[in-house]
Amino acid sequence: MASVAATGRRTHGLAIRAVTDRTALRSFLESDRLLAAYAICDLEDREFAKTRWGGAFDGDHLVALALEYSGLTPQPLFIMGRNDGIEAILRDVVRPRAAYVAALPESMPAVQGLYRLDPGPQMVRMWVARRRFRPFPGDVHRLFPADIGELNRLYQLGFASWLPSSSIGDGVYYGHRTNGRLVAAAGTHVISRTARLAVVGNVLTHVDYRGRGLATAVTGAVTAELLRSCDQVVLNVRADNPPALQAYRRLGYTEHVRFEERLAHRLGSPWPDFTAPIRRFFTRRES
Repeated sequence: MASVAATGRRTHGLAIRAVTDRTALRSFLESDRLLAAYAICDLEDREFAKTRWGGAFDGDHLVALALEYSGLTPQPLFIMGRNDGIEAILRDVVRPRAAYVAALPESMPAVQGLYRLDPGPQMVRMWVARRRFRPFPGDVHRLFPADIGELNRLYQLGFASWLPSSSIGDGVYYGHRTNGRLVAAAGTHVISRTARLAVVGNVLTHVDYRGRGLATAVTGAVTAELLRSCDQVVLNVRADNPPALQAYRRLGYTEHVRFEERLAHRLGSPWPDFTAPIRRFFTRRES
């Protein structure tokens, strides 16, 4: 544990401190690798430098953690473990003014003492493995960095976001064109070659072309490609979106767990409420 910060605070017998030991973090996260899929992928070299981790230790045992992704506020904040540890981490170590908190429902009370949470639907974490995957036929093709302009034009119809060409180069993206126009696409959020785990996301079909199975086809193509090198592939979908849930089930995805993903404002923070309407729906979390 040489790379775990030696200094920290104690709360109710727990030691609270920053953590940089990827071996310790991975060991804890692997207790539920499907729930912690994003965090496990963030242990890869390309992502780890963009993250900040806080841990709660009971003796030598990590019992709770919080992961904050860096960037313009608000950014994702993943929490996992014992509630007393989560609350202490958020109070003393990882203290964003605003964040998109992702956590199991039973963990949210640990957040509410420090943050005001915006309302929102539950999210569903779904997953598939090679043995259960069912391909879906469709006229789809791999997208490459040169397609980034067209891809961003499609995404701007449904999401307030922008992707660099490296997103395609570092990930896996497939699309469908009608009359030469890109009208549906799906891709990846993060991939861990080490853990053989990947997260599908950025799934969108132009409103004029929905109901034709295009989202299922492009998601299926991305999933098939990822399963060549990954043991599990996961994705998120809103619990109040039955068509999307059914589309992913058609590919063999099954529900792992339901969790909360809420925009959180730190109590007493001067951060204004205008963050809610500018939520970047798909940057890292949602399909």
